[in-house]
Amino acid sequence: MPDLTQSPTDPDFVQDPYAFYARARATGPLVMWTDYGMPAATTHAAVQALLRDRRFGREIPSELAKAPPPHLAPFYTVEDHSLLEAEPPRHTRLRGLVLRAFTSARIAALAPWVEDLCNGLVDDFPTEPYDILQTYCTQVPVLTIARLLGVPGEMAPQLLSWSHDMVAMYQSSRDRGVEDRAARAATEFSTYIAGYADSRRDAPADDLITDLLAAEAQGQRLSTQELVTTCILLLNAGHEATVHALGNGIRALIATGTGSVCTTSEGAETAVEEILRHDPPLHVFTRYAYEDTELLGHRFHRGDQVALLLGSAGRDDTIWDAPNRFDPTRPAKPHAAFGAGLHFCLGAPLARLEIRTALRVLFTRCPQIHMPEPAMFANTYHFHGLTGLRVAL
Repeated sequence: MPDLTQSPTDPDFVQDPYAFYARARATGPLVMWTDYGMPAATTHAAVQALLRDRRFGREIPSELAKAPPPHLAPFYTVEDHSLLEAEPPRHTRLRGLVLRAFTSARIAALAPWVEDLCNGLVDDFPTEPYDILQTYCTQVPVLTIARLLGVPGEMAPQLLSWSHDMVAMYQSSRDRGVEDRAARAATEFSTYIAGYADSRRDAPADDLITDLLAAEAQGQRLSTQELVTTCILLLNAGHEATVHALGNGIRALIATGTGSVCTTSEGAETAVEEILRHDPPLHVFTRYAYEDTELLGHRFHRGDQVALLLGSAGRDDTIWDAPNRFDPTRPAKPHAAFGAGLHFCLGAPLARLEIRTALRVLFTRCPQIHMPEPAMFANTYHFHGLTGLRVAL
């Protein structure tokens, strides 16, 4: 397996990781990314194979698990109960319980509210150039998830602060300051959700927290910590990814002058899939090998980690013609932005609803929107999102 070296914090890579991905795919479906010290799957086929292979998973093998350092104990108390990090049978139980509350009917019922939210945000756009990443892309998902959970909308700024501090743990630029902020945010966020859940036990309402409290499967319920972690996961994973997808998409649509395709429901739906393929919000996901096995010409041993380059998979020219070209009318094909297999993102329907509604409202209401200056990407790999997106009407 060939070695490739590329710092994820290199400024050129931060602004355009796709040149490295092209070099990696040309080298082979599996390369050793020396900066991470692990193999990396580069092609669409390789990424899909690993996402669906039950010999690989998210949960670290028990014999390799180590107690976290004391200063990170609050953060990992949340992580250890996460559906995202679990494998069967724990994953099966947790996902089944969550899906009893996080239903397609509940998500579909949000559609008129999300449209009203987007229109209200556009009504408040300033006349001078402004950062639409903060005034629109960030607000749509956080306010939607607050509505879904049933927490007051006034809590949105605090929810955002906790989310940003916790998600920073996954960035390549992580340091001790990031860790301390993440631990503090995990403690405060957990305390808030646990207290709010207690209030819902006494006064049930039409919201997801009430439904999660009531969810049952084979006589089991979510524990308090599982409930807390699930609510945190819905905000952190759903919000961060949706903000980046919206920002990257609006940037591409303005840059290519193709925003008008989003003014119909069908056009917006197709554009969402192209955005997620072309410039997804999450570029790397990892898996552990659960047994000694041969795959993609490499011998994996139990406990080995492998990186799945989701950002590279979407630019594979064996699947898409001219994959570096952004074309929001391109017929959709399955991509890896939401994962696949057992861990396919359960929030995908909500994310798609938010993004397509936000795009349709924005480009219908603001057909002359443009960027007075280039937008830059943030040094937050393995997320891929903008530092800001200044636009003018």
